Amino acid sequence: MPANRDQRPAPLLVLTKITSILDAFSLTRPELTLAEIRKSTGLPTSTVQRLVGNLVSNGFLDRAGDGFRVGVKMSYWAAPASHGVEILETVKPVLNELRDSLGETVCFYQSSMDYRVCVAMAETTHMLRRAMRVGRILPLHAGSAGRVLLAWDDQLAQRILSVDLDPLTDDTITDRETLRHAIARTQADGYAITTGERESGASGLSAPVFNAQADLVGALTIMGPTLRMPLELCEEWVEDLLAAAERITRMIGGRLPGESAFSS
Repeated sequence: MPANRDQRPAPLLVLTKITSILDAFSLTRPELTLAEIRKSTGLPTSTVQRLVGNLVSNGFLDRAGDGFRVGVKMSYWAAPASHGVEILETVKPVLNELRDSLGETVCFYQSSMDYRVCVAMAETTHMLRRAMRVGRILPLHAGSAGRVLLAWDDQLAQRILSVDLDPLTDDTITDRETLRHAIARTQADGYAITTGERESGASGLSAPVFNAQADLVGALTIMGPTLRMPLELCEEWVEDLLAAAERITRMIGGRLPGESAFSS
């Protein structure tokens, strides 16, 4: 009888088990204990302990307190998969998901010629919205996206802080020392929230996205009318924003500043 040409070798059982362990992690469950991994996979406790130990030793998983999370080293192995793919193609699905989840416009900004430029966006379906379009050029000293772009680019920040800061609204920061402190706070917090700095009655919150060298790639921003986005709500959305920004960072093979490329 001729061999079945469609027959493929069965996957190694150990690889199937490892895959089930890695599949247990998600954006909503980035850290898991051994007990949670065992419950999710259905594997015996001894098997989970042995495989998780090996995964940590080889960089597939990192320890996180009493639990574990997907290892930073994984992003470097995954990076070739996105080589040659435009970052904007990676960003767009995340923008759409965040817009659909929160209901407000989500943008991605990059710096260019001492300004910030909207390079991608997912617009809200609300009738009342902040005017924005891809390609729009805006000042860096006003608004949460500009704050983030300045916080992780020292040379850019020094250039902006060396010139006069024009007022755009009554709440625009025009004092250099005040802006310097605001930039430092953004870097310490890991995100920025602003209200009415560039446009009266408008709010925004932004977080950074980094590449494989932990250099800033751009700022992920949620924006909308302060009527719908008061400070309290913006603060509630920080966790969603940071998770989305880190997701993009990982998808492009990036890492956070201070994070070892091969920590374990």
